[in-house]
Parts: sequence; structure tokens; C-alpha cells
Amino acid sequence: MTTLFLRGCAAALLLLSFGVQADAIRQTKAPFEDKFRQLEGEDWPTPTDYRNAAGAPGYRYWQQQVDYDIQVRLDEPSKQVTGAETVVYHNHSPDSLPYLWLLLDQNRFKRDSMDNLSRTVSGESISLGQVRRAKRYQDWEGGFTITSVRDGNGRPLEFTVVDSLLRIDLAQPVAGNGGSTQVHIEWSFPMIENKVVGGRSGYECFTDKGQDGNCIFEGAQWFPRLAVYSDYEGWHNKAFLGSGEFTLEFGDYRVALTVPADHVVAATGELQNADRVLSAAQRQRLAQARDATEPVFVVTPAEAEAAEGGRASGEKTWVFKADNVRDFAWASSRKFAWDALGVHQAGGDQPPVMAMSFFPKEARPLWDAYSTKSIAHTLKVYSSFTFPYPYPTAQSVNGPVGGMEYPMITFNGPRPVKDEKTGNLTYTERAKYGLIGVVIHEVGHQYFPMIVNSDERQWTWMDEGLNTFLQFQAEKQWDRDFPSRRGEPKDIVEYMVSQDQVPLMTQSDSVLQFGANGYAKPATALTILRETVMGRELFDRALREYAQRWYMKHPTPYDFFRTMEESSGIDLDWFWRGWFYGTDHVDIALDQVVRWRLDSGNPDAEASWSRGEYQKEPPSLTATRNTGKTVVETDPATRDYYDRAERFAPTASARRKAKKDDAALSPEERRARAVSDSFYRFDLRNVGGLVMPVILKLTFSDGSDTVVRIPAEVWRKNARQVTWEYVTDKTLTRAELDPLWETADADRGNNLFTGTIATRTLKIASPPKQDNRMREDDLKVLPDSLQTYPAPSKD
Repeated sequence: MTTLFLRGCAAALLLLSFGVQADAIRQTKAPFEDKFRQLEGEDWPTPTDYRNAAGAPGYRYWQQQVDYDIQVRLDEPSKQVTGAETVVYHNHSPDSLPYLWLLLDQNRFKRDSMDNLSRTVSGESISLGQVRRAKRYQDWEGGFTITSVRDGNGRPLEFTVVDSLLRIDLAQPVAGNGGSTQVHIEWSFPMIENKVVGGRSGYECFTDKGQDGNCIFEGAQWFPRLAVYSDYEGWHNKAFLGSGEFTLEFGDYRVALTVPADHVVAATGELQNADRVLSAAQRQRLAQARDATEPVFVVTPAEAEAAEGGRASGEKTWVFKADNVRDFAWASSRKFAWDALGVHQAGGDQPPVMAMSFFPKEARPLWDAYSTKSIAHTLKVYSSFTFPYPYPTAQSVNGPVGGMEYPMITFNGPRPVKDEKTGNLTYTERAKYGLIGVVIHEVGHQYFPMIVNSDERQWTWMDEGLNTFLQFQAEKQWDRDFPSRRGEPKDIVEYMVSQDQVPLMTQSDSVLQFGANGYAKPATALTILRETVMGRELFDRALREYAQRWYMKHPTPYDFFRTMEESSGIDLDWFWRGWFYGTDHVDIALDQVVRWRLDSGNPDAEASWSRGEYQKEPPSLTATRNTGKTVVETDPATRDYYDRAERFAPTASARRKAKKDDAALSPEERRARAVSDSFYRFDLRNVGGLVMPVILKLTFSDGSDTVVRIPAEVWRKNARQVTWEYVTDKTLTRAELDPLWETADADRGNNLFTGTIATRTLKIASPPKQDNRMREDDLKVLPDSLQTYPAPSKD
């Protein structure tokens, strides 16, 4: 026992000594951070048969399909929605599913919801809007009431509500690889007053003095929707907390909306019963709009104002059909004017897309001037980057929601303002560009994520960032001077140096500074990737390939990252790591520029150059101010050869060596030795930590300049500080980093070098001396038996 204990102590001491030694070794090594190490096998998931290593859907890729047949009624006086849906769930996964998860996002507005109870406050003040919301919740509560859940044969099914989620336990599991099941659900909920409670849907009533008392209703997240079941997460059943939006399956919809008879309805899909809900004149105008060059009113402002003056006693049912969409939304009001314009896409092999806007008189003249034209412009630009728009309609609706997207329909808020003196509606420049920008953004969401169907609840940047990048492109194609809020590298600097940051890969509900993180930073990153890192041709091809690979499918960030690299042939792991996985910022400093000249190899020429440089220096200030004589001046005995010889004069031995060295040069080496170009060396320091390409503008004494684009790989062996060289026969007078402000460099104060450029001499490095043991002089002293090598043995 004692022996074992002693052996154990010895082993422990031995391990401890090795540990100390290892720590000492680690501590003596220079610090090194590999900003270029590969993400594959580290932060990225292993490729599978469902998602391959190239970023494409694998040969066994699958996704679910969910079809809906819905009847819904809006009760205008009570602001209540009542509905019934029949859902057919198609299970294409290899898994048997014993239950289904559905989203009940209206439950966010219950008093005891996770979202409502987890809200926090700060500061010593409160807005009146917050007061109104708090008071509303004292006498009102939102959320779904589920009244019935039955299977396809009408038999009741057990179900459980978990905050904003609904689990339905099936009588029999739905089989994988093509099995299907049917459920029937009945429900109701009170619509929220959007301007009081907030949210992505709701109603707005015009009840102030002088207004007509009518309301606009916008329906979203209005029915129980199937959650996604995917190959990489299984059921996507995370509760809705207000930030992370919606992850949904594609399917076919038939929806019958019953509303007051004098309402006009906009909705996802195509209207199926125009002959029942539109007048003959309105149907004729709608047909005319298909080939018009300017928007045509389907419901005129005069017709809308006439409807505002009364209240219909009956109801009408508007029927819509939409195929292969991931959601369904609608808007309804008697206040709506409706204009339309057919958009003919490039290629001409598709029917025109009906760009349409619905808006009250309070939105004119801004909306009839810009909304529908902005839709048409968005379709043109986004399709040029991705694929032809596949749906028959694209709509913009003015109402209480400031900006939100659903398949084929968007809710947008900007309006003109009424002049208090004249009563006229006018708009500011900000309102004009605000409307154009929000319509571009929300209609742009048709591409990301309504078609390229990413997981919004997990990765905000995948739809908001990509979409904001394309919004920036569309804005600059609308007007070169468009006042874009996001996309320009210079505009992200303030956020990049701020303290409250999280990486872009952070789950949506935990993101801080949501707009800057989810929208602006990824949009800027993609702008830099296109304009600076990859170039337009490679970037555009790769983005188009990503969009077309994941058309009507569920991509992840890793599919995007891999596709961009595979398509372009550029290793971008350093870029993803810096911009998407980290919170460093860009700040590259140009610390010093030095001109180096080649040593000519001629001692007399070098002495002359050294003498000239010495003479440029001012004499010693102390020596100049001393008035007495020095020892050397007063005592001849202290003066020797060094006092008599000229300081820079070459020695005879130096001249002999130079002559010998020159004789040993090959013709190529002699020509290289004669080069008179300057070798400019730039000391670059990475202050911000984010490695980036170095864009360097060089200005020369003859007035010319050039821009050198140094790839980010310059930092691969030292991510903190490097020295880079440029050879020229010109004289450099000025050097500037990032002259076009394209890298989001946070401190331009350290980007410019205009001071005196010191000159130094580069000595020609001698080749290492080889220890040639076979030289004849050495062989002479060896015994005869060692003058030749014996043949190697075959054994």
C-alpha cells in the first residue's frame, strides 16, 4: 500500500513537473492568433447526404409540405377573427412523427406569455406609448382560443398549448418518406390595436377629429401554422418572443375571407372570384393594368371615398389561391384605393407580375406616386441578382404596420402629413425616400426569406442582412444619390466600435442593437465582399448560385458560406470569422514608410551617398554651443589615423572585396545589382483586430498615383503587424489607406502618411556558404582508400 502511494506521488510530481514545463514553453512562445484557420470541422457542421460540403442540397435532401384550406371571418365591430382550417401535412422526412407542432404567435399578446412577462425596463422615464400599452393590458388580452382539434375523420385529437406553441398528438404517427395526415382546427382571437399594443399585424381606426371613423385591418400570424421539421434541428419549436421571426413550410393555400360587403381585400395569392366581389368596371381596369406602362386604379380614390361615407349591412367572401408559399396574410378596409401595374420580367416567358398597392386617402399623394413603381423596380433589381420572381402578384398595403413582409403582400407605413393651416397633404423628402426604401425592403423579402426560406428565428442576418444588401443595390439603382440608411461601409463604423455587440451568428432573441446587427452590419459586409474582397463578377455569380440552389428550400448559414466559396474559388473563412463570428472592428494604421535603396556594391559610390546623408543632418546642438576648445583640438598627441582620414572614405580592402564579389556575379545577378528602383516598405498595424484587405493609394512626385489592393492574406502569419514592400522607380510623396472608404475603417486619422520618408540602404544578402567537403584541396589530405565512395550494398 505504501509503495503504491509513493509511486502515485511520484507520478503526480512527474505530471506536475511536465505541466509546469509545458506552461513555461507556452509562455515563452510569441503570441499568435490564426485568423485564417478553417471553419470546416471547427464551427461548421459536418456535411451530410441532406446538405453537402459544397453548400448545395444533398442527393437525399427533403423538406415537408403543408397544405391549408381556410375559412375566416372578420367581425368589424368587435375586431374579432374567427376561423376554421383543414391542414394536410405531408411528411417527406425519413422519420415517423407521433405529433405535430404548430405556431400560435398571437399568444404573444396574452398577459402571461413568455414574451410579455420577460420584458425589462430601464431609466427613470416612461413614454406615453408605454403607459397606454400597460393600461390596455389591464382590460384586454390577446391570443388564440382553440375551440376544436380533430383528425380527418372528425375524431377529437388531444392537444397541448405551450406558450406560443401548439402540440397535436396524433392518433397514429404520420409515416416518413411520403406519409400524410389531416387535421381540422377551429379558433378565434381578438385583433390588436397596433398603434397601442405594437406588433406585426392589427387594426388602425381613423377616429380623431375630422376623420371618417373607418378602420384598416391587417391580418398576419392569424391562423395556427405548422412549425418546420428539418434535417438539422427536427421540430423548430422555440417560443415567439417578438424578435426572431418565422420559420415555416411551403404549401398550397385556399383561403376564403368573409368581410363587410363594402371592404376591399388584399391578400397572398390570386383572387379567384373577382366576378363576385368587383364591379365590371373594376375588373376591366384590372385587366387593363396588365399591359399598362403606368399604374392603373382598379378601385379609384373616388370609389374609396364613397365607400367611407356609409356602412354596408351585408358581407362578401373573397377567395384567394396561392401555390407553394410559406405563409398567408391579408388586409381589409373600405378605405382602400387600389392601383396595379403589370411587370414583364426579362425573358418574356412568364405572365406579367401584378404589382399592386392598396392605400387610404391619407396616404395620397405619396403612395400613388411611388408605391407601385417601387414594387416594379424591386422585382427588376432583385431578379437580376437571383432568379425570376415566381408568383403572380406583389403587393404593398398602407396601414398601421410600419414594414412587414409575407408571401406576395407587404405592409408599409409611411404617409404624408396634413398641413394644419391648409389641410393639404404634403410630404417631406425623408417621407418620400422612406416609403421607397421600405417598399423595396419589404417586397425584397419575397426573395429572402419567402422563397429562399431561411430560419428567421435562429439567424436574423440570413434574411434581413441579405435583403438589406440588395435593398442598398436597388436604392442606388433608383437614384445615385439615394440617402440609403444602410449598406455604405462608412455608416457602420459607429456600431462596429460600440460596446453592446454580439456576433451576427447570435440567435435572434439574444441580439443587441437589433437593427445594426441584423440589418446594417451583414449588409455592409456583403457590400465589402462584393466591391472589395471578391469583385462583382465572382460575387454576383456566387450569390446567384446560392439563391438558385436554395430556391423554395431551407438553407442554413453554412450552406451560404460554402456556396460562396465553392462558386468563387476564394477562401473566405477569415471573412466569415471576422464579420459573422466576432465583434472586432476594422482599423488599420499606416505607422511608417521607409524608402530603401539597393547597396550598389561600389564602395566609392556608397561612401558618397553616406556622406551626403550625413551632411543633411544638423550638427550636435551641444557641440555647437560649446565655446571652449576640445582635447583633440588642443592636444596633437590624441590625433591618429582616424582623425586624419575622411570618415566615409572606403578602404583598399573594401575596394578589393567589392571587385571580387562583382566578378563572382552571374549576368542576371549583375543586372539585378544595378537596379536603381526604390524599395518602399510600409509598416501596417491592425489596431481593430479584424483582418481585411489593405487598399493603398500611392502618390508620386510627378503627380501620378496608383492604388494597390493587397489581399487580406497579407495578415496570415501575423494578424497584428506586418511590413509590406512596393518597388518603383518613382519618388513617393504620399500614402493613404482605404482612399475610397470601402472597408469600414474606424479611424481615418491613422490612414495617411505625408511626412518625411527616410531613406535607408538595403544590403545585398550573401548566399549561405556551403560546406563542400569534396573540394580537391580537402581530398588531397585523405587516405587513398577514402578518395572514392564504395558502391552501396544491396543487402
